[in-house]
Amino acid sequence: MERLRLGTRGSKLAQWQAQAVAERLKACHPGLQVEIVIIKTVGDKILDVALSRIGDKGLFTKELEKALLEGDIDIAVHSLKDLPSQLGEGLRLSAVLHREHPGDVLISRRGVKYHEIPAGGVLGTSSLRRTAQIKALRPDLQVVDIRGNVETRIKKMEEQNLDGIILAYAGVKRLGLEHLITEQLSFDTMLPATGQGAIAIETRDPDPQIDNLLAPINHMETFIEIQAERAFLGKMEGGCQVPIGSLAKYKGSVIELKGLVASLDGSKIIRDSMIGSSQDPLQLGVALAEQMLGAGAENILNSIRTMED
Repeated sequence: MERLRLGTRGSKLAQWQAQAVAERLKACHPGLQVEIVIIKTVGDKILDVALSRIGDKGLFTKELEKALLEGDIDIAVHSLKDLPSQLGEGLRLSAVLHREHPGDVLISRRGVKYHEIPAGGVLGTSSLRRTAQIKALRPDLQVVDIRGNVETRIKKMEEQNLDGIILAYAGVKRLGLEHLITEQLSFDTMLPATGQGAIAIETRDPDPQIDNLLAPINHMETFIEIQAERAFLGKMEGGCQVPIGSLAKYKGSVIELKGLVASLDGSKIIRDSMIGSSQDPLQLGVALAEQMLGAGAENILNSIRTMED
């Protein structure tokens, strides 16, 4: 193959990620031409409604997947946390790049750290996962929905006089905005979304020629970690409407997987962790999910689903 069409969303961050994939492919395959194809998704078009209220999975991926299945592009590049745990027929998660630090950060308008924000302070986020964890640890704070790309959210923080916003470290760093970070939040404070910090490459299944192209750039340790996390999420049947977090850490022959399920108001949180073989990350993800479901997570999830109905 001499020319490859890479599909991506059009945001500055999405294009950064697409370029990162393109550069690695060209470094491994001299002479390969990579064309970047910009595709607008539903999530890019609907900006005035909270993600949790749109009520759909794949808001930032469906149009890319359609183009992939119809042969308009050869691969689709996503932020892995946007990719549903269950992919459609004929699609496969084939590779991931080396994962950036997966945690969240606080960008504070006044430069104060998370525990220093005064009672009654207002934080912005579009994530139910973040909202629930904020309310659990800091019930004295207010949380408002704030959407848009990283730079848009920073601008809205200033315009709306918010005390701060919480974002993924990876996106802030990739856009060269690290100097704005007030605090890097610990995983005890804010467990990240499944796959956060990882760049995913989705392909048609099967596509041996593309598989051969991607094999040299797939970071295996990251791939093992995200398999455990996605198996956990899949067993929980979570999406944008459910506050779920997970984080796997590859440690040679074993993986440590942490999981979290919370009620929308943060009043109930189930946290747990488990260590399993790195040879079977899917089994580890399912096992931790089953353990947490039995410990009360199922009741939390059922309550949320009842509210949605």
